[in-house]
Parts: sequence; structure tokens; C-alpha cells
Amino acid sequence: MNIDALLFCTVDFLKIIYISRCMDTLEAIRIFDTLSQETRLNAFRQLVKSGESGIAAGKLSEKLNVPQNTLSFHLSHLSNAGVVRARKEGRSIIYTANFEVVHGLIEFMVKDCCSEDSVNIRDDNRKGCSIIELTKCC
Repeated sequence: MNIDALLFCTVDFLKIIYISRCMDTLEAIRIFDTLSQETRLNAFRQLVKSGESGIAAGKLSEKLNVPQNTLSFHLSHLSNAGVVRARKEGRSIIYTANFEVVHGLIEFMVKDCCSEDSVNIRDDNRKGCSIIELTKCC
């Protein structure tokens, strides 16, 4: 039996548990709706790649080859859905993926779309992680 283990770690694991327990179908739909647009999905993927340090809006605009005003519109949608955070550093706005919400969404989907015999979610207290093992999911 092949088991694909996905390791999701975060500094504040309790936030993931809280968010995933609170996530409902309507919130998941709102997030998927937001990510279903090409520019927003590309921006989100780039923010995930940039990690916790994030990336300045202007630099993200250059990487994606999207005008700044267009990107600002899409980043606003991502922020309203809760999958992106913004912080001000000097004159720049730095955007980061909201990994807690993303982890909560993944956990929500795995729990709801897979039967218990095809998915196992367990906490690894030593590593401070949640480990999701998938066998024959979906």
C-alpha cells in the first residue's frame, strides 16, 4: 500500500487546529472561488514560494508581469478571502500567504472528501506538525 505523507508544519500549530475546526463549507467555497481566477492563483502560488518573508507588491507585479493596479485589485480579493496577509515595511507593502488558513482548508478538504480508511491525520508533537497520510483519497 502506497502512502503519500504530507507534512504541514507551522510555528503556531494551535492556530491551524482552531481555524480548521471553524472552517465551514461556505468559507471553503469563498476561498476556492477567490483562487479560481488565473491572476489570483498565480499571485497566491508566488506568495507561497516566497514563504513567511513575503514579497513586496511591486516585485510581485514584476514577477507576474501584471500591472500594479490590476495586481492590487486581485491581492485585495485574496486578502478579503483570508488567504493573504499584508504588512507595511517602509514605503512598501509586503504580502505573504496566510499559511494557517491554507492548512485549515487542506485539513477541511481531506476530512470531508476522504473516508477514515483512506486518510489519517495525526499530530507530531515532537516536530510541532500535523501529518496527513493519504492512501486512496478521492
